[in-house]
Amino acid sequence: MRFIVKFKWVIAAVVLALTVILSLFSPNLTELANEKGQAQLPADSMSERASAILKDAGENHNVISVVVTLDHALKKNEKDQLREFITETKKIDGIEGVTSPLSGDREIRDQLMSKDQKTILIPVTVTGSDQQVEKIADHIYKAVPDDLTAYITGASLINQDFAHSSEEGLKKTEVITVILIVGLLLVVFRSVVTPFVPIIVVGFSYFISQSLLAILVHNVGFPISTFTQTFLVAILFGIGTDYCILLLTRFREELANGHNKVESTLIAYRTAGKTLFISGFAVLVGFSVLGFAKFAVFQSAVGVAVGVGVLMIILYTLLPLFMVTLGETLFWPSKKVLSHNDNKLWAFLGKHSVARPFLFIVITAIITVPFILTYDDQISFDSTSEISSSYQSVKGLEAIKEGLGEGKAFPVNVVMKGENKLTTAETIPYLGNISKAIEKVEHVDSVMTITQPTGKEIEGLSIDHQLGAVADGLNKTTKGLGDVQSGLTDVEEGLRQIAGQTAGSSANGDSGGSLGDAADGLGKINSQLQLVSGQMEQTGNASQAVPQLTAISGQLGKIQSGLEQANQRLEAQRKQAGTLTESLGQLADGVKSAKDGLAKISDGITASSDMLEDMSNSSTVKDTGIFIPNRVMENKDFQKSIDNYSFSDGKGVQLSVVLDINPYSEQAIETVNKIKKALADEAAGTPLEDAVIVYGGVTSQNADLKELSTMDLSRTMLIMVIGLFAVLTILFRSMIMPVYMIASLFITYYTSMSITEFIFVDIMGNDGVSWAVPFFSFVILIALGVDYSIFLLDRFKEEVHLGIHQGVVRSMSKMGSVIMTAAIILAGTFAAMMPSGVNTLMQVATVVIVGLLLYGLVVLPLLIPAIIVTFGEGNWWPFGRKKIKE
Repeated sequence: MRFIVKFKWVIAAVVLALTVILSLFSPNLTELANEKGQAQLPADSMSERASAILKDAGENHNVISVVVTLDHALKKNEKDQLREFITETKKIDGIEGVTSPLSGDREIRDQLMSKDQKTILIPVTVTGSDQQVEKIADHIYKAVPDDLTAYITGASLINQDFAHSSEEGLKKTEVITVILIVGLLLVVFRSVVTPFVPIIVVGFSYFISQSLLAILVHNVGFPISTFTQTFLVAILFGIGTDYCILLLTRFREELANGHNKVESTLIAYRTAGKTLFISGFAVLVGFSVLGFAKFAVFQSAVGVAVGVGVLMIILYTLLPLFMVTLGETLFWPSKKVLSHNDNKLWAFLGKHSVARPFLFIVITAIITVPFILTYDDQISFDSTSEISSSYQSVKGLEAIKEGLGEGKAFPVNVVMKGENKLTTAETIPYLGNISKAIEKVEHVDSVMTITQPTGKEIEGLSIDHQLGAVADGLNKTTKGLGDVQSGLTDVEEGLRQIAGQTAGSSANGDSGGSLGDAADGLGKINSQLQLVSGQMEQTGNASQAVPQLTAISGQLGKIQSGLEQANQRLEAQRKQAGTLTESLGQLADGVKSAKDGLAKISDGITASSDMLEDMSNSSTVKDTGIFIPNRVMENKDFQKSIDNYSFSDGKGVQLSVVLDINPYSEQAIETVNKIKKALADEAAGTPLEDAVIVYGGVTSQNADLKELSTMDLSRTMLIMVIGLFAVLTILFRSMIMPVYMIASLFITYYTSMSITEFIFVDIMGNDGVSWAVPFFSFVILIALGVDYSIFLLDRFKEEVHLGIHQGVVRSMSKMGSVIMTAAIILAGTFAAMMPSGVNTLMQVATVVIVGLLLYGLVVLPLLIPAIIVTFGEGNWWPFGRKKIKE
């Protein structure tokens, strides 16, 4: 420290130069946070795997929605305006396609337009990053007709609005933080000089930290999120000011003891500086362990560790300059030495706490336990609640919710990828069964895939429908046979009449005989048809009738030929036959029609028989109740459905699941988990069993987020506790002190979380506490709260030579003002996050504010002294206390 004091101006110049150079040449951290700071899930999470599969197949399209709202049913002129708008929208760069709700397809129109025609949804497929999508949305807004109201929404736009909201909140936080700190320090030190020293010292730390972080993010992919800068401001200015207070109060105390400014500085750093180092190191460890988190957003808080490291260096290099240069002027115009006054409140509490430890432990329990027991851990994953409802993306989402149903905006995307083709007649039916299984899950509104492209199964695919069609065809066949019989009976009677007439008038009687034979033949044929028809009705086996009908058709051919010959002979005797030839020709045509009719009936029976045989040979019929004939597979419309819901040359298929609830809700996440189970159960034992099945979409991402955040919180808690326990054990040469220090912080954390949940959920009506709040609140509260216990217990180590009871009371009286002031200032810096408008930041701020005040005003002064005296010499187990000459 003497070296630093000696070269103070050189060091100050180096710090200043470094700050300027880094600020000028480092990337913009705010822009990097906007570009790279979105909530990116790990590559092995299910929703990211779904995205990767589609991206590799060239199918990872981003869809945003243009929502047009009217106060009346859509009019003709407005339809024309929309058609023109859609045409113009298609021309915008970055847009791959636009789905028109005004197309001739009624089912598409029903999906994209509300029943009252007041809400119209226009899906737009776009490419590019979130920033590029935002620019595309700006161009779309320019194309909207002036007299129409339209909003554009989508996951990318919501992400961007969240980033903008965070950026605006950061600016507010920076300004309010500085004002709060200056104001509080003016009250604490009653000096117009002192408040600006911490601001300058921490300001240099913040600018250097921000520049270093930007360089790390830009060059080595250091984790960053939209929260990083805000937490950096709050924590650096908070603990930086606390550490300055710790050093300055000790410096002022030594000045009051008669030391000169240089010696006072050296003593302050030798005593309070050691406490500062221990505290700073503990905070550094606390934030550094976040590197073990799996989620990039949680890892991004490691940036605070970089800031704390820089802060420690600046506190040991730049702050001494002000001390040795200004001396007592640093506290002008105040003459009163704050640190030299004992804190009467803490002295009173310490005195009674060590005298009645059990009572004070009970009092602490009465204050905290009811909150801990009522904590429900209600979590919200609704990112739209993070930002103001004034943003266009949120307005668009609300319009969809009111007009069409909230699930329409963000369906769950099921992605299936196999080694072999999944779009064959043998595998597609299983998709139909899977769709039906998913539809049975509560809160599933509809499922769209190859077999039901509009949410309803294509008519004619089910076995019931097909068998019904076959049965109907057979009924018509039977009726057709009856009609043929009736027609042939008429022909037979006509032939007999003509045969009688020609027998009398013909010279040789040949025509009459042949016509009679033909009539007899028709009679026999009718008998045969009657027999075939009866067999079909009795057995239901139409395929057996085919050879019989073929034979009958042959007989009819012979009769037709005979009638044509008879007609030719009568033509030669036209004068004698008169109109008989015309009648005979008509009868011959009737026989021909009957023959053709039987041929069609036979073909129909053959087709039905073939289809039934294909059904009987198909493995899908029994398993799925769905059969896809070849004629369906070759159908253009069905091929279009296959193209729309498949990728990778048919090796991959998709299902789009629309929910009837808020896709961001906890209930939607539970629904996705039920969908996963229903699909897994249905796919078992089918050709789809070995396919890779993953899930995409907002709700699936939130399901992954819930699982990941829960795991990361548990992992981080464990690692952080182990890290702090190790550090504190070494520093205090005790394994008992770290246990109750950390335990007291856990009590504070859960009590604060419960109070925050009560405020935001029970009072303000939120669905839950934002998903990121438990993690960030735990890390911040534990890392910062341990500072205050270190402040107290490190001073206790100095005073324990007076005896444990007296040492506790004295350390409390000496450190009470410092800890309370530090807690209030740190709480104040987090209070500066409240006007940010970002729900997560406001909730984290609430947890930290409540926790710091609870810890500084209740847990530390009531619980810790009681525990210290309860353990007695056991506080230093297993190492034992160093005996200091009293």
